[in-house]
Amino acid sequence: MYIHKMIIDNFRNFKRQVIEFNDGVNVIIGHNNAGKTNLLKALALVLDSQGTKRLDIDDFNKNVALSELIENPPRITISLVIKQSLNEDLNSDDLVTVGNWLTKLDEPYEAMVTYDFFLPEKERARYLDNIKNSPDLDSAWKIIKHDFIRLYVHKIWGGDKTVQNTAEGEFLQKFDFQFLDAIRDVERDMFSGRNTLLKDVLEFFMDYEIKSDVVKSDEVKKTEIKKKQMEFSEIAGTLLRDLQDRMSVGKEHILSYAKDTGASFNKAIPNFEGSLSDVEMFSALRLIVEFETGIKIPASHNGLGYNNLIFMSLLLSKMQVNADGGYLGSNAKVFPILAIEEPEAHLHPAMQYQFLKFLKKNKIDKKVRQIFVTSHSTHITSSVALDEIICLHNEGGTTSIGYPGKVFPTDENSKKYVQRFLDATKSDMLFAQKIILVEGLAEQLLLSVFAEYEGVSLEENHIAVINVGGRYFNHFLHLFDTEKANTLNKRIVCLTDQDPERKKKSSNTNFKKCYPFEYDANTEEYEYKRNNLLYQPGTHPNIAFFSQDKVEGKTLEYDLILVNPSLEILVTDSMKNQDEIKSLMRLYTDGKPQTDYESILRKSDENKRIIEGINQNTSWNEKQKCRGLIASRYLNSVGKGENALELAYILDENLQNKGTDKYKKFIVPDYIKEAIAWLCK
Repeated sequence: MYIHKMIIDNFRNFKRQVIEFNDGVNVIIGHNNAGKTNLLKALALVLDSQGTKRLDIDDFNKNVALSELIENPPRITISLVIKQSLNEDLNSDDLVTVGNWLTKLDEPYEAMVTYDFFLPEKERARYLDNIKNSPDLDSAWKIIKHDFIRLYVHKIWGGDKTVQNTAEGEFLQKFDFQFLDAIRDVERDMFSGRNTLLKDVLEFFMDYEIKSDVVKSDEVKKTEIKKKQMEFSEIAGTLLRDLQDRMSVGKEHILSYAKDTGASFNKAIPNFEGSLSDVEMFSALRLIVEFETGIKIPASHNGLGYNNLIFMSLLLSKMQVNADGGYLGSNAKVFPILAIEEPEAHLHPAMQYQFLKFLKKNKIDKKVRQIFVTSHSTHITSSVALDEIICLHNEGGTTSIGYPGKVFPTDENSKKYVQRFLDATKSDMLFAQKIILVEGLAEQLLLSVFAEYEGVSLEENHIAVINVGGRYFNHFLHLFDTEKANTLNKRIVCLTDQDPERKKKSSNTNFKKCYPFEYDANTEEYEYKRNNLLYQPGTHPNIAFFSQDKVEGKTLEYDLILVNPSLEILVTDSMKNQDEIKSLMRLYTDGKPQTDYESILRKSDENKRIIEGINQNTSWNEKQKCRGLIASRYLNSVGKGENALELAYILDENLQNKGTDKYKKFIVPDYIKEAIAWLCK
């Protein structure tokens, strides 16, 4: 069996949510305050028999209308739907555990267990009388806090929650829910032999060569272990007698003080006595780490991340102890569940990969049934399957749930593409609140500084810029299309180039890039096409495409010069033809005619094409043609990656000089301005 879904009503940031889980690993991700910790807490309220079940006023979801509170006292319910696993034997202990909670009898069976936190019915009338005249929500919540929260009770129901049959404690105890929060003291929890965790594990695995022997009968095992215990007891008795002999004289001095203080009243004389079993000897053990060189150090001297891995291995060993029916009999657990909050807090990326392998191996080895991990780590998300990821998103107090593995078409081509694509950098798109998808490296490197020129910080607005390496937006938009189920509710901008192209009508050749001034210039000889935008702004609830002007636009580098035709700082050291381009820019500053530009261009086939194309265009004015000529020459002189890095540095340095004589006015291309404004509105 496994936890198939959780239905949460009115708990913290969850107004009413249904969250579906996998039979195995569940990696729960989302931005800060999306509700990841609250989800694990909700699981613990139902399943953790050792944890507190009492809630407080701040555990209620506050996104309610005053009229709702006036009509009914607030209530928190958390229901778990438990479903039969694939290939599960119906005669297993699983079905016995949940048999009284079944809500679906045919296979695959389903059962339900519900945590309920509510005001008893006998207090309802007084509540309604006190709350009815509350002028606002704040006043109503204060009344609940001061007069009624102490009267709330909690129950756990088994089966259909409307019937309100109490879930039997003996069956709830069969769930072994182990929760590791992000802030934990592993030294306190494992290093001493006196600690319950380490002691229980050591006690179980002592004489394991006997306990795990499948050939020997239980009776033979017990006899052999008993013999070892008696042998140890004899040795320990000798040690204790030796200690008593060494203390014989000293003991008289110690006890003399007891006599002097009156502690020997009524002929009761203090003395020392004791025995030592193998189990009690655990208190003398401590955890150490031995290196290949033979050096031994206490585990308390290790780094926190290393000790966290050791602690988790001990915990899984403890879960194995808890699930061993031969050892614990009817007290053995049936359903071990491991919930870990932010394991990356103390682990570097390589250890995060190792940690995931470790968890999956324990799932395969059936030492744990279901695993829940919350994470901010892109290294973890890039290491798991899309089907194992659950995304939480909180926007304006409303929480939504996304399942990346469920959003793709049935042919799964896009799913496979995205799965391969999501490395540790690009999987940031699953965490950010808003996303800009771009075609190439230049946009990825420059967008942050462009936004700064517009007075916007992408980082402060939780906007991630993701380079998809071409015009492959359609694969990723499956994740974010909120008009479909299971998608991630985020605002998405796609920045794409116009990339005008043409080909001769009489040939079978492919389309080739052309300049904007060449577009539609010779429709008798050529056919033309440009990039079409999939979603114009305003045509989709959360996705919009932005591109350059249809008449003058081509690519980002082209547009930079089109709107900054005389800005010489855009000519970087890595570019070719630097002097020539700067000379063209000065001609534009001086208002020189187009013919002067043509005389500067060095002789080449491409420059000849530019001049001919400019002159054949009859719809552009001279200023447009001069800008187009400089932009074309600039575009043909840049190497995208290196040039973009230099530009980012130059533009950032220029921005730092704003308000001084050193500052040069820089204009962000319109389509990028519009995209940033749309994303931030």
